[in-house]
This record gives sequence, C-alpha cells and structure tokens, in this order.
Amino acid sequence: MKDLIGQSVPRTEDPVLLRGEGRYTDDVNEPNQAYAYIVRSSHAHGVLKKVDIQAAKGMPGVLAIYTAQDLTAYGPHKCALDFKQRDGTPMKKPIRQSLATNKVRFVGDPVACVVAETYLQAKDAGEAVELDIEALPAVSLPSDAAKPGAQQIYDDVPNNVCLDFLWGDPAKVAEGFAKASHVTKLSMRNTRVVVAAMEPRAGLCSFDGDRWTLTVPGQGVWAQKLQLADILGVTPDKVRILTYNVGGSFGMKGPIYPEYVCLAHAARALGRPVKWTDERSGSFLSDHHGRDHEMTGELALSAEGKFLALRFTGFGNVGSYLSNVAPQPPSMNLVRNACGVYRIPLFEVSTKVCFTNTSPVSAYRGAGRPEANMYIERLIDEAARETGIDRFELRRRNHVTPAEIPYKNRADMTVDSGDFGAVFEKAIKAAEGFEERKRQSKARGKLRGLGVGSYMEVTAPPNKEMGGIQFDGGGTGDPHITFITGSLDYGQGHASPMAQVLATKLGVPFEKIRLLQSDSDKLVFGAGTGGSRTAMMSGGAAVQAAELVIKKGKTLAAEKLEAAEADIEFRDGTFVVAGTDRKVALMDLAVDKKLDVTHVTEVIPSAFPNGCHVCEVEIDPETGEAEVVRYSSVNDFGTVLNPMMVEGQLHGGVVQGMGQVFMESAKYDADAQLLTGSFMDYALPHFTDFPAPVTWQSHPVPSNTNPLGAKGCGEAGCAGALTSVMNAVVDALSQVGITRFDMPASPERVWKAINASKTAR
Repeated sequence: MKDLIGQSVPRTEDPVLLRGEGRYTDDVNEPNQAYAYIVRSSHAHGVLKKVDIQAAKGMPGVLAIYTAQDLTAYGPHKCALDFKQRDGTPMKKPIRQSLATNKVRFVGDPVACVVAETYLQAKDAGEAVELDIEALPAVSLPSDAAKPGAQQIYDDVPNNVCLDFLWGDPAKVAEGFAKASHVTKLSMRNTRVVVAAMEPRAGLCSFDGDRWTLTVPGQGVWAQKLQLADILGVTPDKVRILTYNVGGSFGMKGPIYPEYVCLAHAARALGRPVKWTDERSGSFLSDHHGRDHEMTGELALSAEGKFLALRFTGFGNVGSYLSNVAPQPPSMNLVRNACGVYRIPLFEVSTKVCFTNTSPVSAYRGAGRPEANMYIERLIDEAARETGIDRFELRRRNHVTPAEIPYKNRADMTVDSGDFGAVFEKAIKAAEGFEERKRQSKARGKLRGLGVGSYMEVTAPPNKEMGGIQFDGGGTGDPHITFITGSLDYGQGHASPMAQVLATKLGVPFEKIRLLQSDSDKLVFGAGTGGSRTAMMSGGAAVQAAELVIKKGKTLAAEKLEAAEADIEFRDGTFVVAGTDRKVALMDLAVDKKLDVTHVTEVIPSAFPNGCHVCEVEIDPETGEAEVVRYSSVNDFGTVLNPMMVEGQLHGGVVQGMGQVFMESAKYDADAQLLTGSFMDYALPHFTDFPAPVTWQSHPVPSNTNPLGAKGCGEAGCAGALTSVMNAVVDALSQVGITRFDMPASPERVWKAINASKTAR
C-alpha cells in the first residue's frame, strides 16, 4: 500500500459541495416544525423596565412568546476559563442568562423569543413586541471603559475590568529595561472584526419526552452537548447534538448561544420542533466578534542589538458578556505567543481585560496568536529603524537556535522542535532585488514597502481525543471503515487527511474510509476543532486506534491461521504467518465487529508551527490605495498530511489577515451603536482585491509531541499576514515620514496620513 501521508489527495467532500448538494442546518426540516424569531435590544446599555408582549401574542400564527422569566429554570452561560487577577483573586465572571433580565448591555442583546407557525409570522410579531428601556451611557473601547468615572456595566465589576492580568516579574523586567542601551516603545491597535461566516448561525431543536436533539452548526458536538446540558440542568445523556455541513466558523460557532436555549425551551413547552435561522443583520450584531486589543509594546536592546526584555501593557475587549474563552486572547495567548522565535530573557504582560457595551468578543482564527506575533514583529521593525541595525540582521541575532531546542521560553512553554534561522534565511530570499523594484515603483509615482514577519504560535492547549474505528458493510458487497473522532470539519476538509492516515496505517483502500464527527451519540469524548489541533489530536488518535486494530487483528489472525501470535506479521492490509504464504486480509477478519475499536488518547501536548512571510506592497500616495504585489512564505508545519489542503488553509488565512490589515474594522459610535452593521458598511476581501499569488514552501521539522509529528496550520496564514503586511505598509509609508501607523490601512486613512505628514513637513 502506498504511503498516502504527504500526498496531495483531493478533498472527498468537494464534488458534493460544488454541486450545491451540501446539507447545512437551514436545509434540515422536521414535520410540524415551528419557527422562532429573536427580539433584540436597540439600545447598547439601559435598564430593561418592561417587555410588553400583549399585542404581539394575538397576532396571526403566534404560538408563544418567551421572556427571561420563562427561562428561570435554566442556568447561565459560562466562561470556561478561570484566570486569577494580579492580586490572586478570581477574575470577575458575572452571570449571563439566555434572555436579558434587568438590563440590556449591547445592541443586539436578546430580550424575547417569538415562536409562530411561519418565520414571517414570528418576525412580524417580534417587531410588535414593545421594549421599555431607560437608556444609560455606553462605552465601546476597553481603554475608555477602564477610566475613572466610566459608566459601570456591572455593579459588581469595578471599572469594568473583568481581569487585571499580570504575567512576569515587573521588578526584574524593569531592571532589564534600566540596563538597555535602547528601548523601542510602540502603541498598536488590533482592530475588531466581524466573523462573517458564509453560513449564518441556525438551529433546529426537538424534544421527545425526556431528551433534546439540537441540530446546529458548530466546532465540536461533544462540547456543545456538555454546554447545553449544563445550562438546561440535565445530565449529558439527555442532549444529542447533530451537525451537518458548516459554512465557516473561525471560532465563532463553537459555544452554545442564547438562541439555542430558547429553542430547547420552546421545543419542550410546545411539544414540536422549533427552528431558527439568523439573518445577516442579526449575525453582525449577535455573533461573537474577534480581536479588538489596544496594546503598547516595549523592547529593550543591548548595544549589540540583543533583546534584553519585552513588555506589553494594554487593554483587551470582551464586549458585554463573557463568552466561553473570552479573556484568553489578550492575556494568556498573548503570553504564549509573543516571544515568537526569539530569545527573550525577561518578559512581562500586563493587560486589563474589560467589559464594554459591544457584541461579545471571543476566539477568531488564531485567538490572540496572530495579534501577539504582530506586536513583536512590529516592535522589531521599529527597533531596527531607530537603531540603524538592518532589520534582517536584528532578527538573526536573536533567533532561538536548533542547539538550544528543546527551549523553555519566558512563557513557560517548552518548544520541542524547529529551525527558525533556516526558515528565515530561506524566506528572505524573496526580498532579493527589492531595492530595484522599489526604484521602479518610485518612477511610477508609487511607494513600495517590504515587510518581513516571522511567527511561532502555540496550538490549542493539551487535550485528549477520540479515535474510533468501526468496520461496516461486511457481507453487503460494500465493506468500509468508519473513523469516529471528536474534532469537527467546519470547512477545513477532514475526510481526506484522516483517510490518508488510516489507509497508510491499515493498508486499506482510501475510498473505503469514511469519517463521522457530527453526532454526539456516537462519541465517547471530543475536544472539537480549534487552535489548529485536528491533525495532531484526531490524526494522533487515528494512528493509535489503527495500532489497536492491528493488535486485535494479530490475535484473530493467529486463531484463524492456526499459528502463534508472535509469528503473525502485518503488511499492506494483510496478516501473514512469517515465512509462509498463509495469510488473511484485514477486511476479511473484520466481521461481527471483532476489530472495532473505541479509543481515547492520553493528553497530547501543544505544538509550535512557525514560519516567515515576506510581503511587498505598493501605495499610490495620490489616492491612498495599497496593493499587495508580492507575497511568499516558508512554513514549518511539521509532518504535512496533505500539501494541497495545507496550501489552501494558508491562502485562506493570509487573505483573512490581509482583509483585516486593509479593510475590515467593526466600528461603534459614541452611543455604542454598530456603524458597520452590514456588508454595505463592512468590507470583506474579494479575490480580486489581492491578485498577487501567495507562494509557500515547506520546511518541516516534525514535532515530538504527537504520533504524526504534525504541528497544525489552520491559523498560520493570519499570523504571517498580520505581521508581514503591516510591516510592509509602514515600510512604504516611512518614505514620506510616517513610521507609526495602525490598521486598517484603508485608502482613506492612508491618504489622510500622507497628507497630514506633508503638512507637518
């Protein structure tokens, strides 16, 4: 059997999806289903004095209208994290019920759920629900929320700070800065983004007497089952989660949202299935947003350009309510990723993570990893500019070397593998000839900038994963293998790489392997998909489960072939008695479920994907328009299961990063009203916006943390793009005297900055 690991095998699900035959949540219907509509607050902050449903209840088709008082039997939505404040006390975790009670805290806050025979009837009635809200002052920036005298969003959260986070020893870090020959200080804004997945959130819930079944898009049915059961106050066996195709998530669709609890309540109360599908305008308001940090970085250097200390101080925005992982990106994920590929002797992170009157903020492709890498790379470029040290040379002097690996950095993370210098040198070959290209751009009246951005990210926290192997179809003429695992494909394409692993390990045909991730009843555990964990965890589970199948198979083959088990060898899908021609195929032994395996791995540690991206941009100073004209990268993803799919993941992440740098920015006004509430106001990148090809090379150094040696690739494109593209933009603008500039680099903002610089000069 050919080793399929490392081969560019096409995605098996693509023909179905390209023919429009996918099955998404809104495609699923049940007999006699009703429809739900969510009534939301139009105020960002206020006292909810009354919800008047009387007129709406009498409208055509209305079956029920639920408010917070109808859901008092259910528990709150919980944050899964429990960080400590700098003084050692627990972080603030105010309660969030599914529907607003005494206050509303953001525009879009769910207040009531209307259920009717049709969706339009539910929506008409929802618009007739009258909300009496006494408006209060609102705040949208975390730095403003933490100011003395700012409006308090929760009575028991002083200064709106849910987490006053500290990592490191401030006194020792201060000593490092005191010894420095040069200190670079740079304030940076990482803008808020709307996730804008292709498929809006949706749900269909039924209740059969003592058990709920919820069909919903997500990132892992096992975690959603546990979350929903916890909120409903029942044991997990009373909840079943089903997920079919998912049109994107990037972190946003991972948790149980308030709407799903409303569906569960309505399904039980009405005795019939209830369906809800969000509209795009509702998605802009109610989906979790991403990023939104205000950070000041400081880098201390010796006279020789060696890094002495690194310090970040700033604010992270969690919005109006704590999502399941809300405080993580601007706190611990900043810690774990900011040191990057560099030797940082002293390190401090001091972040105030604040509530604001905005949509909740949670994980978004990278969840703090791209932000952290951008901060350190921007600081290095600025330090090079200030000290006169070549930006490439400054990085070289501070790389962690292979001789130092395994390397325990100041984030207490032990980097197990990597060759950062080799990756860097290979990547910056793309910069050769830049000065000539810069002169040619200048002759055309353009500003050309070069940006280099190294990154190293820590993948999802250590966890277990399920790897079940089930042999099906024996005697039917269509024998096949089903691999069952607790990750979930929400667009990445898991079926092919998992089949590649099992086909290689078990010696069975690739086309005979199927994937099951989407039914919580079939799982015994599931860590879900997120943090670039699938190849490591589900892939590792597949390897270990295959080994167990082979072990069981040797026992069965020994019995069938009347040989000692020690004499049984396994190769190319066949068990053979050593030194003879007596053999039996694996699939022939897989009858009566004797070879089925249900396996859960031991905890698999994180890994450290890394790379270096090089970008060139041209800016037209007359219009402010910027264009990416060259983009290349070298990446270490460890063992690559499917190069074609990895390239696709990288391309998507790079364009997502470019989108944030140049155009994506969710904006609120002084009353915390979302100004960018539709695609008329919020720009998403189109393929024509970035016509330059994104090239990539693989420089794999396999990880030691998992059976496959994989490192993960799903978020690396964002990490490389935010760093290299922002540095390229600032490099171009430095030619007209601008060395401090924040995203988004929209034509208007760039044009204004150029003209302000001209006026100042």
